[in-house]
Amino acid sequence: MTVLRLEHIGIVVDDLAAATAFFAGLGLELEGEASVEGGLVDRINGLEGVRADIVMLRTPDGNGKVELAKYRSPSYEGDDGPAPANAPGIRHILFVVDDIEESLAGLRAHGGELVGELVNYENSYRLCYVRGPAGIIVELAEKIG
Repeated sequence: MTVLRLEHIGIVVDDLAAATAFFAGLGLELEGEASVEGGLVDRINGLEGVRADIVMLRTPDGNGKVELAKYRSPSYEGDDGPAPANAPGIRHILFVVDDIEESLAGLRAHGGELVGELVNYENSYRLCYVRGPAGIIVELAEKIG
């Protein structure tokens, strides 16, 4: 068995429009939108009564995709606040950018907040974490040199 490719990263959000604008501010392009529901969707999710709205975004090179999902039902009652970067589970996704300051400004314009600091990592990359809608953490990386 061999993995052929990573198709997309799925992120559940509570505000689909805000999350879409956040990733569009980074330069991702809208590929499509859909609403999903029904028995097959319930079985895939292991939940009953799933009704969700989906937005698919792709990176400008066409190789990476992010799927944003807003569940209309069933509702999720947990609310422990944003998880820190060291909590178990998927905590961030990294995008290589050509201008980290411009990318950071674009994300801030859509509610993004710097988690720590923008740093020069061993003179190889400028790196930072940015928290967006639903606690999503995006790492930005700009190659130095």
